[in-house]
Order: sequence, then structure tokens, then C-alpha cells
Amino acid sequence: MDTWLLAPPIAFVIVLVAMLAELWGLKAFSSGVKAPKEPGGRFKAYACGEDVKDHRAQPDYSQFFPFAFFFTIMHVVALIIATVPRGTIPSMGVAFFYLAASAIGLYILFRR
Repeated sequence: MDTWLLAPPIAFVIVLVAMLAELWGLKAFSSGVKAPKEPGGRFKAYACGEDVKDHRAQPDYSQFFPFAFFFTIMHVVALIIATVPRGTIPSMGVAFFYLAASAIGLYILFRR
């Protein structure tokens, strides 16, 4: 009785039914207000009292990419190095490969 509930299809159906029940239950608390075609009042973009005609920002992520790449590489390398079993030669080879690949990637990333 206790193991059939843990089968993935049955657990999926149970969670799906629970989430649908929650969705339908929380709809009773929503305001049900639809967004008008001409935004005004609470549907208007807030810009500290300034009347903004076009509120879509076009951010430039070119300065962000090197930091995100550095963050990703360092965390993957730290995860791999920290989880290498002690005394296994093939695992040490994979860890040294990750170290070498990350060093090359960071050299390419931060060279001028």
C-alpha cells in the first residue's frame, strides 16, 4: 500500500490534482479584473510619477556575460572537485580535466 503511491505516474497524477484544486480554490480570491486595452491607473507602468510612453527597456547584457560565465565555471569546477572520491584514478583524471578546461576557459574569458 505504501509503495504504489511513490510510483512516478501515480505521484504525478496526485500532485496534478492537488495543484488544480489549489488553482480553482484560489480563483475565488482573485479580483477577476481584466487588463484594459488602454492601460491606466493600476495597469500603468510606474516610473516615479513620470509619464512614460514606452516602458520596455532594452538592457545590454554584454557586460554581464563574463561574470555569469565565470560564476558558472567556478561553481561547476567546485562541485566536481568536491565530489571526487578519494583514491580513484579515473575520477582524479576527470577532475584534472575540469580544472584544465576551466583554466583555459577563464584565460580566454579574461584576456584582453
